[in-house]
Amino acid sequence: AADTAVERLRPTVVAELPHDADAFTQGLELSPDGALYEGTGLAGHSQLRELDPATGAVRRQVPLPGRLFGEGITVVGDRIWQLTWRDGVALEWDRAGLTLRRQVPIEGEGWGLCRDGARLVRSDGTDRLRFHDPESFAETGSVAVTLDGEPVTAINELECVEGQVWANVWQTDRLVRIDPADGRVTAVVDAAGLLDPERRADADVLNGIA
Repeated sequence: AADTAVERLRPTVVAELPHDADAFTQGLELSPDGALYEGTGLAGHSQLRELDPATGAVRRQVPLPGRLFGEGITVVGDRIWQLTWRDGVALEWDRAGLTLRRQVPIEGEGWGLCRDGARLVRSDGTDRLRFHDPESFAETGSVAVTLDGEPVTAINELECVEGQVWANVWQTDRLVRIDPADGRVTAVVDAAGLLDPERRADADVLNGIA
């Protein structure tokens, strides 16, 4: 049926900002008031950063405790939630001071995170999106992601936009738009060719969308 057709999209570059090539981007989010936040990974090197959205410059950065491996982030009012990959905890930060408020347990891996109205949406590397309470981080449900009826795995960094969930698919040049009501992919973005061959040779993979 025409109403279930999957849109095929290609991105157009409208601007570029410098980015710290040593930062292993895991989470990226532009808050409603215009602040740009980045969560970075690697055990012992993970950070939460505030960036200048006009220049890409790092305004503030704080390390994660110990050897936690940072992953996706999302802003909830005066707080920021940050996932960890396989450490079994999510971190709640005070946004104004970038100070750690608490750690709460999570089941499974942490990949991407975004805020969809009154809930948070988390990816864990599988074909599922998991829903969480934005206050307690308790898991409240999940949905399986499908494209043309087949599971889509390695759902990674997330962005919630107008009731839809955008995600990059790990180790690919694809982004997908997901309807969180039923998990159906409604659009696929082919982002191959964003970098010229020279820069592509030194680049890692698509990771982090805002």
